[in-house]
Amino acid sequence: MKPSFPTPSGRAALVPSVLSADFACLKGSLKPVNRLADWVQVDVMDGRFVPNISFGPDITAAVRRASPLPIDAHLMVAEPLNFLDAFARAGSDLITVHAEAKDAAACLKKIRTLGLRAGLALRPKTPLSRALPYLPLLDLLLIMTVEPGFGGQAFMPAMLPKVGAARRAIRASGRKVWLQVDGGINADTAVLAAVAGADSLVIGSALFKSPDPAAFLKGLKKL
Repeated sequence: MKPSFPTPSGRAALVPSVLSADFACLKGSLKPVNRLADWVQVDVMDGRFVPNISFGPDITAAVRRASPLPIDAHLMVAEPLNFLDAFARAGSDLITVHAEAKDAAACLKKIRTLGLRAGLALRPKTPLSRALPYLPLLDLLLIMTVEPGFGGQAFMPAMLPKVGAARRAIRASGRKVWLQVDGGINADTAVLAAVAGADSLVIGSALFKSPDPAAFLKGLKKL
């Protein structure tokens, strides 16, 4: 059975990205997250698909030990098929691969055979049409509103029509696909993304660099 994900009523789900967390004090960083967020995202980068290197399965397993929330492993890697088993064993509940990566369709099928939820991400320059054939395999569609690879980038307002088009395409398909937005989310851009149709918002630097992360999350819940 695929893991269940919280579906808050009347607001977008809040998904902190641990890329921006303090790994010297991971449990402390995740304390307000565990109380107030809906699930967490682990951003995995291989230095090939994006020009940065981040986490592997061991860090994902550490997050699993530090948080009871569902984990989305966002694989920004060139050949994700090679890593699916390891991230499943590490405790991921959902694995998101990129449409631009190798063997995307095979990855989505494999994720589902592992009993996990499957997500597909689109870089800003990748048209929405690239994702539409995969809708029958998806639990989540992720629209990137920054170029993937680094945290702390500015939100791209030009991506909002793409978010809206994705919302309409999902609705027209009749499928239950979660629409997520990732990149440059703060108190202001969260409203824009939610109004455009996002079901969930990935929050990184704005949360973990806030002087009061708990208050920041509580504020987003009121938007």
